[in-house]
Amino acid sequence: MNKVAVFGKPGSGKSTLSKRLASATGIQLHALDSILFNPDGSQVDRETYDQAHGSILESDRWIIDGLGPIGSFYQRLEAADTLIYIDLPYPISYWLVTKRMLKGLVVKPEGWPDGSSVFKGSLESYKFLKLSPKFWNDDFMQRLEQASVGKSLHVIRSVSELNRFVDEQAFTSK
Repeated sequence: MNKVAVFGKPGSGKSTLSKRLASATGIQLHALDSILFNPDGSQVDRETYDQAHGSILESDRWIIDGLGPIGSFYQRLEAADTLIYIDLPYPISYWLVTKRMLKGLVVKPEGWPDGSSVFKGSLESYKFLKLSPKFWNDDFMQRLEQASVGKSLHVIRSVSELNRFVDEQAFTSK
């Protein structure tokens, strides 16, 4: 496990899992939101994003958390040796987005881009979740299985699996 892509719907626990995995492995974590947005919360231009993303992919070890522009997502799947798809049921993802939004009214979530509204970001997450079945579907799963040939693929489908994942990986890698 040297190049790890962590992806899934909004509110699926990608950031939490990625932080725990980075801590357990010592691999540098790159949250896509940190390269997609400027410190004031505005989105960076595509060229700046592509350069930053490409630089990360060229490095020897990385964990990248998020989806980002679709072209870069597929580049990441190709470059990664480990794919972690968090596929929680929709009601749980909606609940986790809501929980993040409510907590965000008091404290900015860790890793949340400075200057970016947690409330507005949560509304965008709700919109994305509504559209998600058009992307995160059986066709995607077939493409993912094809893209994972020769790689390690982990599909996490419950909060309990999500909570156990890092500990189980640490145990199996010894």
